[in-house]
This record gives sequence, C-alpha cells and structure tokens, in this order.
Amino acid sequence: MANKKTPGGAVGKGGVKSAPTVDDATVRVAAEQLILMPINDLVPYANNARIHDKKQIARIRASLREFGFVTPLLIDFDNNIIAGHGRLEAARAEGLTEVPCVLVSNLTEAQRKAYILADNRLSETAAWDTELLKIELEGLQALEFDTDLVGFDAEAVKEIEVSGYTRSAPSRSEGAEEPDEADDETDPEEAEPCPHRPGDVFKLGRRLVCCQGCEAEDCERM
Repeated sequence: MANKKTPGGAVGKGGVKSAPTVDDATVRVAAEQLILMPINDLVPYANNARIHDKKQIARIRASLREFGFVTPLLIDFDNNIIAGHGRLEAARAEGLTEVPCVLVSNLTEAQRKAYILADNRLSETAAWDTELLKIELEGLQALEFDTDLVGFDAEAVKEIEVSGYTRSAPSRSEGAEEPDEADDETDPEEAEPCPHRPGDVFKLGRRLVCCQGCEAEDCERM
C-alpha cells in the first residue's frame, strides 16, 4: 500500500499533509494521490442516502470485470468514504481485498457531507442527447458489445428508439397531411335528434336536471 504522504502544506489528520489553502475564488485540486487501500480499512458513510439495489450492484460488478477498476473511491484522511459506496460493495462481492482510492483534502465537515450528496445528485440533473445516444448505442451493437454493461439493457434501448421516433415524427406545422375536414363532419340530416329537453329531470341516486345553469327556475328544480 502506498504511503500517505503529500508534499507541502500543513500536517492533517493521521499525519497526512493537506493541500495548501488558497483563495476562495480559486478552484483548488482537492484530490491528492492515488493509493491502494484494504477494503476492511474503509469506513462507509453511515448516513449515505444513495441506495444500491442488487441489480445495480450486479451491473457494477460486470463493469469492473469488463473495464477494470477505472474510477477510484474518494476518501478523507480517516478513510471515510466520500464517493464510491456502490463500487466498494461490488468490489467486495467480487472478492477484492484492496481498491484504488484518492485522498481528498481540505474539506470541512460540512463540505464533506455536502459533496457526498452532490456527487450523486449533480449527475442526475444532466440530460441525454437522444439522437447521439442512439447513434452510440447502435455503434456498440454493431461491434457486438453488450450495451447492458453500460447501463442500457434491451428495454432501455427500445425506449430510446421509441423516443427518437417520436421526436423525428413530423408535426402538423411541419407539413404533415391534414385530415379531410369532410371526414369529421356529420350530415345534419343523418343525425338523430336529442330526445331530452330543458326541464327534464332524472333520478340517479341524486337528481339530474337537463337545464341551463343560469336559469333560476331550473336551479330550483334541482
């Protein structure tokens, strides 16, 4: 396992040197170094609000087998997990004893708690370009790559195809053929006259009156 040391800065918890403090207007590099950490030394966040069901963990496991452990976990100086709870659970299920981690320094307690939420939430607020996504998925399928490994199973791919068709379908304003108005019209001579007249009263549990609501006499009959 790599030694937890960083050049420069003040010594933080566990003897780890934190990144130098910079002006608030400057984006600092909070991630310091990549290390391998024993799984049993890592501490999951007790209030982690993100739920990883069995299906998702199975997908993460498949991703680890296909791509390797590409995205490391984020941890603080006390080995508390900031991001990567799902990857940790999948790695444990795969029998790994060590996982790659990146130390994140110079976060206050409030910032650490907030980032745990932001890491999950900010990605949810992004949107897909359906047309480009469809092209990419079709490209993977042409290469005989299982798109389920990237989170798009057969059902998801079908939904994207339907969505793409809906978006590309011409609207009336784009020159779609207008329906023949004559087809929608009913011949007045063929229409049967309504047998009911204002003033008729029907009893359906409650009284139903055929009337004009603005007529006081009809309202009194209700």
